[in-house]
Amino acid sequence: MRFEWFVARRYLGAPRRGFLSVITVIAVTAVSAGVISLVLALSVNAGFRQTFEQRLLGSTAHLSVTRKDASGIREYRALATRLAALPGVTTISPALYETVLLSSGSRAQGIVLKGLDPQQAHELKSFLAQLSEGGAEALRAPAGERPIPPLLVGKELARRLGIFVGDAVLVTSPQGHLTPFGLVPKYRSFEVVGIFESGYYDFDAGWVYTTLPAAQQLFGLGDVVSILELRLTDLYTAEQLAPAAVAAAGQEFVATPWTEHHRSLFRALQLEKLVTAIFIGLIVFVAGLNILVLLVMLVLEKRRDIAVLLSFGTQAAQIQRVFILHGLGIGALGTAIGLLLGYAGAWLAHTRRWIPLDPEIYGIDFVPFHPQALDAVAIALAALAISLAATIYPARRAARILPVQILRYE
Repeated sequence: MRFEWFVARRYLGAPRRGFLSVITVIAVTAVSAGVISLVLALSVNAGFRQTFEQRLLGSTAHLSVTRKDASGIREYRALATRLAALPGVTTISPALYETVLLSSGSRAQGIVLKGLDPQQAHELKSFLAQLSEGGAEALRAPAGERPIPPLLVGKELARRLGIFVGDAVLVTSPQGHLTPFGLVPKYRSFEVVGIFESGYYDFDAGWVYTTLPAAQQLFGLGDVVSILELRLTDLYTAEQLAPAAVAAAGQEFVATPWTEHHRSLFRALQLEKLVTAIFIGLIVFVAGLNILVLLVMLVLEKRRDIAVLLSFGTQAAQIQRVFILHGLGIGALGTAIGLLLGYAGAWLAHTRRWIPLDPEIYGIDFVPFHPQALDAVAIALAALAISLAATIYPARRAARILPVQILRYE
């Protein structure tokens, strides 16, 4: 064990009583509090981001290809073949969706009806595969086997309209046909075969799903889709792949990555993470000031000991390192305690859902915590850097003590 660390450890672990021992406890507690605050704040930010990504991408494509004039895609099978040759594309799902009116008895609500290909739709492989009621097998049945087309309804929408599995509902499209009496909207009955719960309020309250042929027949568009939804092996390459998708599809098409659909949401989360780290990081800065005060007072108390060590041949650089290691020891101890308590608290808060939310406002029903390893490394480095900076002044002051002036009057 080196001399400097031996002395620093004795100062740190000695059972001193009085004011200095109280300040040591306060300094360690302050560092721990700052680290705990940073861990919880960054865990909440990462939790919201991951939760929104998982739930939004459960029904949102990584890359969407549509026509600029919104007239629909007719030769979508040939276009899907060309797009499938792009690197990183795993699946391509044609879909058709429009805003309609869903009616059940005397209740009605405007929603988005999405017609999808049951053999290719990613939704049936993700959150629609785990329905709270009913099943999605009816969507995979041939169209001729069912006189009434099937419909999957979100849990919140079903609660609002009083819909249950097996009920017949009326879907009215505003894209009607012109008659001598004016524009008559199109409508058709659907049978509710399942109720899904995606975990994201907007989808559960405002989206319904049916087969692609049923949606095409309702809207009277023929064999047309409104969008081709691409799934990628790496969803974060969507922006880089968008120009290649446009080149393969043609200039009359536009490719929109998933980050563009929700850009404002994820930018707000990124800004919130930065602001949170800065302001809560001030707690760690205040903890560094406590370490500085502690070391200054320790230098004043141990002037005689320092003078004796210097008179025995100890170098000034060694005395300086003693106090640097002492301050780093306080910072490391506080950081370790803070990381342990912070990650334990984040895990408990997430698994037990301690903080509920209103899903109508936030889209989810509880505050998610997802602590990340990289955040722990960044927090530890920041706390140790602040602790190190706090030791520089008192360590230099201790190294400049003159033994003759101290021991002459001792």
